[in-house]
Amino acid sequence: MEVVQTERLVLSRVTADDLISVHEIHSDPRTNVYNPAGPTPDVESSRAMLDLWLADWAERGLGYWAARLVGESRVIGFGGLRRAVLDGDEVLNLYYRFRPSAWGHGYALELVEAALRVGEGLGPVVAVIRDINLPSRRVAEKAGMHKDRTIPYGGVPSDVYVA
Repeated sequence: MEVVQTERLVLSRVTADDLISVHEIHSDPRTNVYNPAGPTPDVESSRAMLDLWLADWAERGLGYWAARLVGESRVIGFGGLRRAVLDGDEVLNLYYRFRPSAWGHGYALELVEAALRVGEGLGPVVAVIRDINLPSRRVAEKAGMHKDRTIPYGGVPSDVYVA
């Protein structure tokens, strides 16, 4: 679904206009503590990331959302589902990342629960989470996901959570 509204969030298909927010969120060292690649280094790298997300929507009709509080225009995070291949299997990769100012309010859980509802029946949903990323693990577990296995991912041990 291109737009999903939860109790507090409007989750809408990313657009080219989201570039600055993509860069602000993904270049912030605080949002990349558990990312083995580190923060996005420049706007062009953020544009390349956003271009992949836009292509997902155009080619597959499914992709990541921009998350905004109901009634507000500022993007507070990104997340949702995109098709990916993991260990040779096609899966729906669950992703979520929010501005530090949005942390601690339950927005990630709200987005994850919406994504799991949208992904129901479309294929296996997985979240690949660094083994040391306790905040993301807690969100996945609160949403009813469980750890299936640990794999090397991005050069570091990561847990595969399944819905």
